[in-house]
Amino acid sequence: MTQAETVAITGLGCISTLGQDVPTCWAALSRGSCGIGNLEGFDNSDLRVHKAAQVWHYNPTNHFSRAELALLDRHSQLAVIAAREAAADAGLDENHLLSAAAVIGTGCGGKETDEQTYQKLYLDHKSRVHPFTIPRGMPSAAASQVSIKLGVQGPAFTISSACASSNHAIAQAAIMIRSGMLDIAISGGTDAPFTYGLLKAWEAIRVLSSDTCRPFSLDRDGIVLGEGAGIVILESMKHAKNRGAKVYAELAGLGMSADAAHITDSSSGGAARAMACALKDACITPAQVSYINAHGTGTIQNDPAETRAIKQVFGGHADNLLVSSTKSMHGHALGASGAIEFIATVLSLRHGIIPPTVNFTAPGDGCTLNYVPNRPVSLDYDMALSNSFGFGGLNAVLAIRGAD
Repeated sequence: MTQAETVAITGLGCISTLGQDVPTCWAALSRGSCGIGNLEGFDNSDLRVHKAAQVWHYNPTNHFSRAELALLDRHSQLAVIAAREAAADAGLDENHLLSAAAVIGTGCGGKETDEQTYQKLYLDHKSRVHPFTIPRGMPSAAASQVSIKLGVQGPAFTISSACASSNHAIAQAAIMIRSGMLDIAISGGTDAPFTYGLLKAWEAIRVLSSDTCRPFSLDRDGIVLGEGAGIVILESMKHAKNRGAKVYAELAGLGMSADAAHITDSSSGGAARAMACALKDACITPAQVSYINAHGTGTIQNDPAETRAIKQVFGGHADNLLVSSTKSMHGHALGASGAIEFIATVLSLRHGIIPPTVNFTAPGDGCTLNYVPNRPVSLDYDMALSNSFGFGGLNAVLAIRGAD
């Protein structure tokens, strides 16, 4: 049997509420700055949602022509911006990209386009809609647009598994590299959920915070919706070294599972299985992990369930772990969250800084780990996990090893 290729991480791209490029986002994460603010762009008179983690001061015409924007839903715009940054960061040229893959996760797809279409039909009573409604709004639009804009002619497709979409996409890209199918993959996730209809839908589930995101805290009361995109360049280690690329870290292990239980309720069992699978795939013991970037949504159910899962997998070593939720800073960007958190974890390993869980007050019931409250921690370490657990009981965990 041919030995699997080692997967290197050679490029990063990010746009979120914390900033419109990786250096700005990391600067905020590493100092514990919260990007959550007052919801903009909506009449709040009949919305209970007042807080959001939007991409502040975003102007699409700084990145795209008007002709291009006719074909680009907001979630695709964000994906292309992050993909361009990641490719440039990795030093990829047209020849490298030609045979690469583009595997992009999204939880929502083109909701902005859907909303505009329904408004024309049902509020404005128009009989015709934009001719590009389908290609703008289809779930695969972001993957297609990344392929088109970067000239990627290898496999290009979308993965949608709710809030685990990014991690599943990155895992699938890594599997293709490990198999020898390709040398380079552009992967991650994107979502832009700020439409009136989607906000009302999230209101109905009753998991939105009335204040801010306080993962693992006693007074937490839910998530704060965010938006953005995180894109990474994965590459076979051999290919990366042959072309002299910088290597941020190694994607060492992949773990995936399904709860097979409830469509929304959190399950510690499924999360534990995914973490255990990631450790096994990386050929490491629990004691070798120092940091976990938690799913950490700030909901009443998720946080103690994730804590129980960590304790189940790590046993006595759980008390030695540093566990933080960067959603406390960038909000819950749904299908993009996993990739944004993956990038945060890669940079944490590279710089020896553990991003904190901000807005933390006191530990909640059943939340008994070290959640790095409010202040970053300096730590030189080698191994981390990044957790993503989605509605429907869909779990994906990535194990990341620091570069030599």
